[in-house]
Amino acid sequence: MRLTTCLFYTFLLSASLIFSLTQSYAQSVYAPLNRDYYHLLERYEIKYGRFAEGFHSHIRPFERKGIAQLADSVAANHNYLTSRDRFNIDYLRNDNWEWTDSASNDNRKPIFGIFYQKKSDLYQYRSDDFEVHVNPVLYLGAGVASGEDVTPYINTRGVELRGMISKKIGFYTFLAENQAVFPEYVRERIGFYNAVPNEGYFKPFKQNGVDFLTARGYITFNIVKPIQVQFGHDRNFIGNGYRSMILSDYSNSHLFLKLNTRVWKINYQNIFAQMNADIPTFADAVFPKKYFAFHHLSVNLTKNLNIGIFEAVMFGRGDSTQRNGFDLNYLNPLIFYRSIEQQIGSEDNALLGMDFKWNFLRHFSVYGQLMLDEFLLGEIRDGNGWWANKQAGQIGLKYIDVANIPNLDLQAEANIARPYTYSHETPYTSYAHYNQPLAHPLGANFYEFIGILRYQPINRLQLTGKLIYAEYGADSPGTNWGGNVRLPYQTRVQEYGNEIGQGVTSYLTYADLTASYQFKHNLFLDVKQIARRVNTALPVKQNTLFTSVALRWNIPQRMYEF
Repeated sequence: MRLTTCLFYTFLLSASLIFSLTQSYAQSVYAPLNRDYYHLLERYEIKYGRFAEGFHSHIRPFERKGIAQLADSVAANHNYLTSRDRFNIDYLRNDNWEWTDSASNDNRKPIFGIFYQKKSDLYQYRSDDFEVHVNPVLYLGAGVASGEDVTPYINTRGVELRGMISKKIGFYTFLAENQAVFPEYVRERIGFYNAVPNEGYFKPFKQNGVDFLTARGYITFNIVKPIQVQFGHDRNFIGNGYRSMILSDYSNSHLFLKLNTRVWKINYQNIFAQMNADIPTFADAVFPKKYFAFHHLSVNLTKNLNIGIFEAVMFGRGDSTQRNGFDLNYLNPLIFYRSIEQQIGSEDNALLGMDFKWNFLRHFSVYGQLMLDEFLLGEIRDGNGWWANKQAGQIGLKYIDVANIPNLDLQAEANIARPYTYSHETPYTSYAHYNQPLAHPLGANFYEFIGILRYQPINRLQLTGKLIYAEYGADSPGTNWGGNVRLPYQTRVQEYGNEIGQGVTSYLTYADLTASYQFKHNLFLDVKQIARRVNTALPVKQNTLFTSVALRWNIPQRMYEF
């Protein structure tokens, strides 16, 4: 990173920290991204009938303070809650007990009088000056995959730690060591991208296995009461869908500085990040860097209607020494990025778009995203398939307590991305990090339809059925039909006549049935059946039946749904 960039980050963080220490705002960290956990929050926001104060649920991860406030608000309207709902609300309160006075989280018989004084924490200490929560992390799973002579498994051990200093500076860290043998279709993707999905760097482990370290961590503080700062390594997710066409958690963690401003009904977020432009296959290499800047403005127009707009830019200034820095022009938190591009004479990759969510009747939520990479209105009107008309979109529906059956929830979602969307001229400007797409795991050039049915028959048991169908265009050797976002668009096959699914047209059907039982707080047993089929002319794993059992402790499910 250039000296000017280093000096800027040092100055900004130092000044913000010094200023924040003069304030008295209690500081919250974030609940880790977890689809099952976040589904509960989405469910109770819909059921509550209005957005909780200061809670913008499409900006993820969520603050623990906001989660506790939502849980308390829902509990205050307890007349429409089932016993399973009350169990879930208590679970959310206990998981964020430092932010609610209503949690019955004290353990009657702590181990040795020290451990598990609270139901949710192995160890916790709290005073006016310092607070810490320490929890073990464990993921032990194994299964049987059809047509394979190896046994897929995962072995994860680690620790999670969060806390506050003087109630002004929050901190979080997650560290885990992993060894795994994945099903063959996942191993194929690891070989193709030279990265573990959702992670990054790995080392070969025995035969067919990988060894990788998961490390995330950050600090948080407030500059003034409405403006929160987060700095560290982690991932972000923008949207209300199962997928995000804007920014998802599919890729690896990365270094970022995030400013989140919440005033009245408005939430305004800035992310300035450093990412990896490419991952060489040889060892002991310094990975070339690129940079990402992102603005998202979200407004709660009514008590149940939210609209947001966003812009993002990916850029790098690569040279023969692989030394490049953050262009300080993009640090302006308010300006329109396309204007900056014009002023500095760059050919950076700028994207813009919008999203929305409407909750209604305490049962439904409609949501969507539209992302514009490049387009010319005249070419769109002509309908001639010009390669540079690059857009992506999403539309979805959530329906809770389907047909008035308590705790039966349905989600339906459609996603689409035209060929060459997210791609650009070089690895320094493609919308990817650590060789992996930053938005959808399929990259571009696809249609996708998702159906998810969740049912909670008893307090501790969650049943989830999932069906994903996608039609996408893959590349034969030496071609670029617009699905792989890492390939430069100069290598495109044709100027006109481009349509979704072009290239080697492939069809993906992915079904998942999972039963998760929670024995103790955040201790789960998962029994899972996956059926995956790919109809394609490419030499890849086409049919997979995978049955697995896993024990999870303070960690979300690992899901490879592509």
